[in-house]
Amino acid sequence: MYHITVLGAGTWGTALAILLAGNGHEVTLWSKLEREVAALLSDRDNIPNLPGAKLQKEVKVTGELAVALAKPDLIVSAVASPFVRETARLSAEYIKDGQIIVNVGKGIEESTMKTLTDVIREELPMADVAVMSGPSHAEEVSRGIPTTCVVGAASKKTASFIQDIFMTEFFRVYTNPDVTGIELGGSIKNVIALAAGVADGLGFGDNTKAALMTRGIAEIMRLGIAMGCRAETFAGLSGIGDLIVTCTSKHSRNRNAGYLIGKGLTMEEAMKEVNQVVEGVFCAKAALALSQKYEVQMPIVEQVNLVLFEHKDPRTAVSDLLLRDRTIENSSLEW
Repeated sequence: MYHITVLGAGTWGTALAILLAGNGHEVTLWSKLEREVAALLSDRDNIPNLPGAKLQKEVKVTGELAVALAKPDLIVSAVASPFVRETARLSAEYIKDGQIIVNVGKGIEESTMKTLTDVIREELPMADVAVMSGPSHAEEVSRGIPTTCVVGAASKKTASFIQDIFMTEFFRVYTNPDVTGIELGGSIKNVIALAAGVADGLGFGDNTKAALMTRGIAEIMRLGIAMGCRAETFAGLSGIGDLIVTCTSKHSRNRNAGYLIGKGLTMEEAMKEVNQVVEGVFCAKAALALSQKYEVQMPIVEQVNLVLFEHKDPRTAVSDLLLRDRTIENSSLEW
């Protein structure tokens, strides 16, 4: 049994707290939001956005970082991407040298274009920071539905340690040394999912969604390779696996927000309707900036930015994607 602290009591953080407690670990779940702490303490059987899930009575729920970070063997950072830096900064005084932290959030910091593990490393240089990602909706993990994820870390020892802590009969964990690749796949797929949702909202069909997903993973892979990542990572769980589930699932807040935009809502209206953090909106500008920095073409990401932030008509954006200059599917293949 290990002592584990989960930072962030949203749907994903709570789902992982349930998973880890069910796996026999001593779990502390922290939230900065008093209303989240109060809601979980008052009713552990009625968790917002996690229907049918129950937070075990053994899980300690707190709003005090000093309490949450008193003695963890592992810290799970499940904070939404816009708040990762602030949370890491507030945690610094409690973090010991070599503390293992696994980031399970998905996003890229807009102002710096840094991945979330890089943000945490910057604020907590004394820590050993890893990442876990993959096709894993909280709604299903919290109810024990079979799921697979992948852990990336600087060392095999750290990755294996995290793997062992999370592995259950229904939650299978793989390891992969490509930390940045795992993060890019898990983050930018949210931008592609927004596009897939827009296509659904416009009334387009399966052909359109398949095209967006296939060309979307090609864009993510091009950027990843330019940044030194491995192509194999994007063919795995944090790449095509996470892209499939996020573009097609009823649980996907990014797909659902895109659907509402396709139906005529503005980005702000769609986010309000979804009533959860839509990570793809926060990641879109950073993904576009990275494509420009590394001189990589990402036309879907570009059009999503135009729809989100410049009020471009979604139907026109789809037409512009289809009417681009003719090109070969894969530039690495020769006749």
